[in-house]
Amino acid sequence: MSVPAESLRAAALPMPHGFFTRRGGVSTGPFASLNCSLSGRDVHDNVLENRARAARAVGADPSRLVGLHQVHGTEVTHVTEPWIPGHGPRADAMVTDRYGIALGIVTGDCAPVLFADADAGIVGAAHAGWRGAVAGVLEATLAAMTALGATPGRITAAIGPCIGQASYEVGADLRAAVLDRAAEDARFFAPGRRALHWQFDLSGYCAARLAAACVGAVEVLACDTLADEARFFSHRRRTLAGGGLIGHQISVIALA
Repeated sequence: MSVPAESLRAAALPMPHGFFTRRGGVSTGPFASLNCSLSGRDVHDNVLENRARAARAVGADPSRLVGLHQVHGTEVTHVTEPWIPGHGPRADAMVTDRYGIALGIVTGDCAPVLFADADAGIVGAAHAGWRGAVAGVLEATLAAMTALGATPGRITAAIGPCIGQASYEVGADLRAAVLDRAAEDARFFAPGRRALHWQFDLSGYCAARLAAACVGAVEVLACDTLADEARFFSHRRRTLAGGGLIGHQISVIALA
């Protein structure tokens, strides 16, 4: 008997969704087991099956689950029809007002952020690494939803599993990029373990950006992808271990 795709859910989101862990798929080795990245070196058919399991877990047709070629930018795509898996546009966020479409964001430490305006029938999903978050990918997603008819105060958002502050040591260049935009965002940096290094609170930073944009509610799922190897893939963990192959988890929201 196959193990169901495991996911976490946010109380704030009224639409079918899941922040999936690495459990409940068919991949093996370093990709074990619910690897959902089509850009790695996993067996292609295994990834398609993993993504199908995630889609079905939120009640969506696997053929209508879409993803992006994520580039750490602020481009937002309005999805009106599904595309061939692995052939999504270069962007870091999606919105849709078409029933039956499921939006999938793939991450390995960056923050997956899912959005919904249930009254308007509009959902969104964003990939928020530090570069995209600083550049404004979350606000760009909200703007794209608003352009379709959503109301910021009715939009709810949930920030899924990402690297936690205790695990996320950063250098002076990242801190400078954040503070160049807003000096008060120094509050998201704790002292590091080494000189000229800090611990960055990525999920807290994203939540603050969303609150400043006046969304109706923001929920943060307090999971550290680096620290919890049993449940999550982590790019930083792989880097600290000297490299090698890696899988990625997926977060999905569907308009159903």
